[in-house]
Amino acid sequence: MDIIKNFTNVLNEIKKCTDTNPKIIAISKTYDLNYIKPLINFGHLHYGENRVNEASLKWSDEIKKNSNLKIHLVGKLQSNKIKEALKIFSYIHSLDSKKLAILLDEEQNKQKISIKYFIQVNIGNENQKAGVMLDDLDDFIVFCKLKTKLNIIGLMCIPPIKDSPDIHFKRLSELAKKNNFSELSMGMSNDYISGIKNGSTFVRIGSAIFGERFN
Repeated sequence: MDIIKNFTNVLNEIKKCTDTNPKIIAISKTYDLNYIKPLINFGHLHYGENRVNEASLKWSDEIKKNSNLKIHLVGKLQSNKIKEALKIFSYIHSLDSKKLAILLDEEQNKQKISIKYFIQVNIGNENQKAGVMLDDLDDFIVFCKLKTKLNIIGLMCIPPIKDSPDIHFKRLSELAKKNNFSELSMGMSNDYISGIKNGSTFVRIGSAIFGERFN
């Protein structure tokens, strides 16, 4: 697997569709650090994980050696993992409840740190999926602004598999503009071009860089 070639192909595809410079989050979950190392050595800094335990074990020593690395939590955050999560992640893309917002705010104050957050929006109103429902989004944003000091920079979504992603990415972009958010976390390996065309500033790309996962 030529990870650098794959990464360069993704860069070239992005350049074909935009003059902007969206950040590529290389979704490194389940991969051993030695497998990822070529991309780190190539100079790429943004990586995504979906489990706090795995991220902590994998990245702690590497971050000490390279403080420019930015690790993103793209999976659901359980409340009992908040303390550990704030020590390893620079970005959390899955802020989706008032309880979680309050607990994160309290722990940030204890640790005297501040990281960046995306509100995960359940853009398709799917009951089985995480994220703030569309009808609850305005209230949730107001709550976070009034009751916490979290640095919320934008919105994130995972569109329904059965739908064209363009419809949902466009909707999320409109919601971000309405609420004065400048960042959007939209698009994965199969739909990142659509995400970028609709204004995504962060794309979460795994298999297109690292190959298919088998676990």
